[in-house]
Amino acid sequence: MKSNFLTPGCSHFGLFRQSLLLAACLWTAQAVAQANDTMTPIAAPDQSNAIELGTGPLPDAKAQESWHSQYGSRFARNVTVATLTPFLPDAKTASGAAVIVAPGGGFRTLSMDNEGWDVAKALAKQGVAAFVLKYRLNQTPADMAAFEQEMAQMFSGTARRPPRPDPAEMVKRLAPQLEDSSAAFALIRKRAAEWRVDPDRIGMIGFSAGAMLTMATTLVGKDAKPAFIANIYGPLAEVAVPADAPPLFVALAADDPFFANGDFGLVKNWQLAKKPVEFHFYEQGGHGFGMYPKETTSTGWFGAFSSWLKMHGMMQPKA
Repeated sequence: MKSNFLTPGCSHFGLFRQSLLLAACLWTAQAVAQANDTMTPIAAPDQSNAIELGTGPLPDAKAQESWHSQYGSRFARNVTVATLTPFLPDAKTASGAAVIVAPGGGFRTLSMDNEGWDVAKALAKQGVAAFVLKYRLNQTPADMAAFEQEMAQMFSGTARRPPRPDPAEMVKRLAPQLEDSSAAFALIRKRAAEWRVDPDRIGMIGFSAGAMLTMATTLVGKDAKPAFIANIYGPLAEVAVPADAPPLFVALAADDPFFANGDFGLVKNWQLAKKPVEFHFYEQGGHGFGMYPKETTSTGWFGAFSSWLKMHGMMQPKA
């Protein structure tokens, strides 16, 4: 891998691995605002519309996909086969733009409602085709109690400052996930006519770990070339901005316990590179606010994102 994406001082081995471990805790942060924080095993919901991406099963996986509810949302873990679920707008309102939605969960679970399906449904109502990416995950114990214990152990490391992402580590540590995101872009472009999608107006939005995957797809992914990207409460450490960097939308709460205390070099570097960037830094909202109804201004992120898409011509059909 060429070093043109490397940031000075961020090539120490294992930094990105630490970032992944930190991200593994992020999906539980909503506990401070949600009373129903018990992980309750549930049957897998209907996923008849999900399309397998053809990236194969996760190598050496022992535990199989399982689901649980928490905070009024449904979570998937031990995902071994990647899928893409389309949420298509009415043909009369379709703009031609599309968004791949990457839920968060520390690469160990996926917040499928709050950061996946609910986001996609809201986008489809506004004429944007949305595709929820259920990417392959790092393996966790099949037993729920053991899984909870593993996650609790990781909480002890959440106070560390988020390290800067090393692109070489991205390629190594996120190999399955990067393969899945690239396959998602390829599938949408292949079926663009069927889904009324403009192949040149496909973007990606990610939450927490999904934001990490969105940034990795943009920085080191092969052939994805997103038309626009959104980083929702993901790490904002500086990176070297590629020459073909797409417009970037960022949303973060000032009381986010994980990423608000880091630097905002990502936003600064995008601006210095004279690439379009919009940054919403909400006073309150914590981490993982997603589509949860909260009495904080952070709930306005989706409206701001929609307005941003409109400003960039993504809400109107091409002439």
